[in-house]
Amino acid sequence: MARVVEPTVLEDGAALARAAADHVVEVLTATLAQRGVAHVALAGGSTPRAVNALLAAPPRRAAIDWTNVVFWFGDERCVPPDDDESNYKMNRLTLLEPLGVSAAQVHRMRGEDDPSAAAADYDAVLQRELGVQPRLDLIQLGMGPDGHTASLFPGTTGAIDPFKHCIAHYVPKLDRWRITLTPRTINAASHVMVTAGGAEKSDALRAVLEGPREQDVYPAQLVRPTDGELRWLVDAAAAAKL
Repeated sequence: MARVVEPTVLEDGAALARAAADHVVEVLTATLAQRGVAHVALAGGSTPRAVNALLAAPPRRAAIDWTNVVFWFGDERCVPPDDDESNYKMNRLTLLEPLGVSAAQVHRMRGEDDPSAAAADYDAVLQRELGVQPRLDLIQLGMGPDGHTASLFPGTTGAIDPFKHCIAHYVPKLDRWRITLTPRTINAASHVMVTAGGAEKSDALRAVLEGPREQDVYPAQLVRPTDGELRWLVDAAAAAKL
């Protein structure tokens, strides 16, 4: 059975980033001690950027043997890897390069390719590296003010193929294509961490955690690991209406 940890409420965004960075170190330390290698999926956004800065600096940097960590992505915008909107670029600049991570340790989603082909390729790589039911050790997610997580947006989740591990789909509200891990892959992870900060997310956070099950309205409700730990870390502004 999944172990769900009640939301941890932090004072502000800085405290939220510290708690998230500490949780990453905790999970990676335990995983590396058990198996010698850890697979973690990175996220985009402001909180992950702040978390990356903390992980790449003392004292957390020295707590992990980063040569034994394999990096994946929870989602990606359909842009080239050097585009400012690229999740890969943000993580490369704030985490991967500062840590000296080799290219062989990074599996990026190819946002510059045809979206459906890139998603199919990522699905294949996940299965090649991690088995027919890929199980990542840690997936880092955020949540938007509309309740989206990864690139699972309201109104887009009903048509997701339940057998896929990674998909590409068109998001009408953004007029953009996105590549994303599916709920199947997210919920197969050993640990999932969702961070949410800011007053603009308070309504969605209350709906996701305390409201009725409306998963296509609030896709973050889809995050329910089947045999893993779900950790919600939120700041006081986001938690104001809980």
